[in-house]
Amino acid sequence: MVIEKLQQLQSLFAEMEQALIAYSGGIDSTLVAKIAYDILGDRALAVTAVSPSLLPEDLEDARIQAAMIGISHEEIYTQEMANPNYTANPVNRCYFCKSELHDQLKPLARQRGYLYIVDGVNADDLQDYRPGVQAAKERGVRSPLAEVGVTKAEVREISKYLGLSCWDKPSQPCLSSRFPYGEEITIAKLQRVGRAEVYLRRLGWQNLRVRSEGDTARIELPPAQIQEFIIQNDLPLLVKTFQELGFVYVTLDLEGYRSGKLNQVLQPELLVTYT
Repeated sequence: MVIEKLQQLQSLFAEMEQALIAYSGGIDSTLVAKIAYDILGDRALAVTAVSPSLLPEDLEDARIQAAMIGISHEEIYTQEMANPNYTANPVNRCYFCKSELHDQLKPLARQRGYLYIVDGVNADDLQDYRPGVQAAKERGVRSPLAEVGVTKAEVREISKYLGLSCWDKPSQPCLSSRFPYGEEITIAKLQRVGRAEVYLRRLGWQNLRVRSEGDTARIELPPAQIQEFIIQNDLPLLVKTFQELGFVYVTLDLEGYRSGKLNQVLQPELLVTYT
């Protein structure tokens, strides 16, 4: 089944002839970049948006993956933090982020002669509240993975089949997703939560979130790892490190990590799909 979907993706890019990929370095856009480059060669270009909501470590990962693939890779600087509609952190915050991204990518693609802009949205993304998807659709962006019906699990399977080293990389959405809707986003807050996550990653915990609510850091881990986390870590040192970063309180979410958790506060009518 996944081989058939891979072939469909390859055919899709062959029909495009040229493509500019909105490339974050995450597993989804990396797979899209890999297939695009395999089919189109130098007629494919990966472009990464650099902003305070992207960890420097994740930007470096994106550079490394692009180099391993062989695809041409460029970086642009987006200015969503200058938009009060974004920094106010409303429920449709991602709409303003993706609008800024694609309002920069569209003229770049036109200038370079790329007929298509594509992103890494997969079929599962269409089943969650993702206002950024709407912003991309309004600007004519295509989502090959979603078009072919490739799920997140299939993204990993195809990536492993193609030999991508990031096939099991945890999902890493932008740092702004760590804040509850309605809490203002600032560069200082983004840096604080980013440094906290890097600290935990360096301790060996990869699939995690540090949610920031005011002065409180709430650590989310897969439920099966919570007990191990408590036993293995020097908790007083961890708390001290987080407080040095600017947090006052440090908590552990006993429910554990699950994707889209912040959306549980939304009204049911907002939880629409984008199919």
